[in-house]
Amino acid sequence: MSDRKLTIAARGDTEIAIARVFDAPRTLVFEAYTKPAYLKRWLGVWGGWELAVCEMDLRVGGAYRWVWRNTVEGKEMGVGGVIRELDPPAKLVTTERFDDPWYPGDGLVTVEFVEDGPRTTLKLTLRYETKEARDMVLRSPMEGGLAGSYDALEAVLRA
Repeated sequence: MSDRKLTIAARGDTEIAIARVFDAPRTLVFEAYTKPAYLKRWLGVWGGWELAVCEMDLRVGGAYRWVWRNTVEGKEMGVGGVIRELDPPAKLVTTERFDDPWYPGDGLVTVEFVEDGPRTTLKLTLRYETKEARDMVLRSPMEGGLAGSYDALEAVLRA
């Protein structure tokens, strides 16, 4: 398996640890992860889905709001939260709550951008309020969605 492939593992009772390597400097990966002009090009946008609303108030205490729309199926999915910690281009910590919650409680999302020469490892830690919530997320199609999104992110970083 290439070191570029997505890795996902349960950690402790309430966390999921995810990693993916990109051939890009961390400043660029961080920008692509936090700026709407980039996010709209890679985050969950396939199979008729578009990121129709992408708002990022990139400051501690600022809010973010993302809404995906599927014009083929007529569906919509929204998520939002608050930025708890911000250390560009090394780290971003946010809360997470879906409009139509599919797991109980809120999530806490920590994204670290670790540069190693010309490559950046994106380390994503998802923390949930309970083991049951974490396990629901692990059983969901989250892995396929992340893999597809990160493949699209890789293409955006190369462009």
